[in-house]
Amino acid sequence: MDVNNSLESLEKEDPIKCIFFCEFHPVVGPIPENYISKEVFDSVSVYIITKLELQRSTITVTLPNYKILGFPVRIDDKKYARNAFQFNLCFVCNTKARAVHYEPVVTKLSDYLIALEVENNFLSGGNLANNLSPILKQVLNDLNTKGECALTEGPTATHLKVVKIRHSPQAVVDCQVPIFIKPLPEDKWDLTTQQVAPFIDGFNHVARIANLSDVENNLVKACVQNLVYYGVVALVPLFQYSNIYCTTPKLNVLIQDVDLQRICLKYVAKSQRYLPCIRDVFRIYAAMTRGTTIRDLCVRFNPANLRINERKLVQFGVLEGIIRRVHKYPVFLGDCPELNKSLSGLASLDEICCATGIGAQQLEDQLEKDNNVVMLWK
Repeated sequence: MDVNNSLESLEKEDPIKCIFFCEFHPVVGPIPENYISKEVFDSVSVYIITKLELQRSTITVTLPNYKILGFPVRIDDKKYARNAFQFNLCFVCNTKARAVHYEPVVTKLSDYLIALEVENNFLSGGNLANNLSPILKQVLNDLNTKGECALTEGPTATHLKVVKIRHSPQAVVDCQVPIFIKPLPEDKWDLTTQQVAPFIDGFNHVARIANLSDVENNLVKACVQNLVYYGVVALVPLFQYSNIYCTTPKLNVLIQDVDLQRICLKYVAKSQRYLPCIRDVFRIYAAMTRGTTIRDLCVRFNPANLRINERKLVQFGVLEGIIRRVHKYPVFLGDCPELNKSLSGLASLDEICCATGIGAQQLEDQLEKDNNVVMLWK
């Protein structure tokens, strides 16, 4: 689906803007030329060519316009003028960019240069610019375009690869709904995943998937959590016509971004032969406010007549961050110990429904009759 490409574009890491190499005295680079000014370099030089205690440590220096990641190293040998050869190969990124995933690459590339230097004085032999510039240009281009780079200089070779470091996903709960945002390679996953995958359709919640696939509930949760970790699956709230959503600032992007509009219309259409109008899609999104349910919107706009699938409309909006779910949290104000956990304000209505097997509307109707229960919306 086109929406996958849109979501994947949000996951791309920030590119490397520049690579430069420096020794104890001279500076070679940067690649591209003139990217780092002499004034900027002088202000951080103490962190680039460092004291002995900081050798072979990844060091990140954040400036107003740059983030510089380096790995200072030192080769001790009496053949050098000061009995040692010190250098640092540095990657430069945007100030707000995540640079942690480049740390192993900088370390490995520095070790590769050490091997070349020890073998044939590749860095100190008097032809540094001509030797190193082609390598740095290749590394910059390949890592930014392919995420990996193969280098060979004589008998010495290395392979660099940027590995995205992901945060551990939060625990999956019964009421959450998994949806594929990337294709699932069938031959690369365990049997449990292959058994569960056919029931992941963007509308079945975890508890229902466990029931349909005949797989133990905790195994399904572990499976879904693993798929979320690898960026194959995203989690969205359970769709119900009693749900309430509100818009986010990204609604403005939908009006301005023609590519996002094209992806949206194909995704939310009832039929690919007759796409809806972006004006109608925007009107329904804009009408999503606190206190207005999806049922209310369907009565007001009749999405079917507008060639819109309201379930897919909500799904797309949540995935793209155009809208967010407003959850309801019931709180019992009286004295009833057995209700403390379920009506403490910590569990949403969705979670309680999944745990009790009671429909959302039925449960909400019951709770509204109890004067000791109040509903928090957030």
